[in-house]
Amino acid sequence: MSTAQLVVQYLPYLRRYARALTGSQTAGDAYVAATLETLVSEPETIGRQGNIKVELFRVFTRIWNSLAVNGRAEDTTRDLPAEVRLGQITPLPRQAFLLSCLEGFSEEESSVVLDVSVEQVRELVDEAGRELAADIVTDIMIIEDEPLIAMDLEALVEGLGHSVTGVARTRSEAVELASRKRPGLILADIQLADGSSGLDAVNDLLETFQVPVIFITAYPERFLTGERPEPAFLIAKPFQPANVSAVISQALFFQQAAHRRRPERASA
Repeated sequence: MSTAQLVVQYLPYLRRYARALTGSQTAGDAYVAATLETLVSEPETIGRQGNIKVELFRVFTRIWNSLAVNGRAEDTTRDLPAEVRLGQITPLPRQAFLLSCLEGFSEEESSVVLDVSVEQVRELVDEAGRELAADIVTDIMIIEDEPLIAMDLEALVEGLGHSVTGVARTRSEAVELASRKRPGLILADIQLADGSSGLDAVNDLLETFQVPVIFITAYPERFLTGERPEPAFLIAKPFQPANVSAVISQALFFQQAAHRRRPERASA
């Protein structure tokens, strides 16, 4: 497959990213068109490193960051819809957040796209998560049987501005805790103290209400082979706090965006 064919293959992903970054498909497509014009006039800018998608996004990023208007801080309001609030995040953290959480780039790939270090990528994603969390706060349930990990997660959640409804160590404790106060998001281990399953606990809870679930586990293979609840995210132990922060914000952001789209589809 030629370089041109590979580029075409990745254009839908670049258009998706551009729309999320600019807040408009029309504006996003203008940047995509400028990227393609650059590739035509400077064909040597792509195809040398082997990862066409990363190189394509890197060229796009060079064009985006070359315009001073994209670096200006904008006035924000807490009453804006989730999609617009995403556009209010400081530009570079917004790019790092979208590359990681929307496009699924690794930290190493994001560092190439943004031309920063891996450590800077982590800091940028963490900053974006905190900016998002300031506008999307919720009550979070923690299902974790290891006290130290539970304490770390509780501190992390509260540091983002969320509230913790409580910590459950077993499947039955999780059900009882949810009956007292329904959470807006669940952080769950898979292997619990009494030998019960965090997967089963979450499935019990999701029979009565639907919220995003983030599994943080040393046994990711159990998540992959079980009947997976949706929507769910997976983080393997040991985890990076910045990664957990970003995924929490990602889960809440996209849940809120989905809720806003449903009435639009229903009235269409």
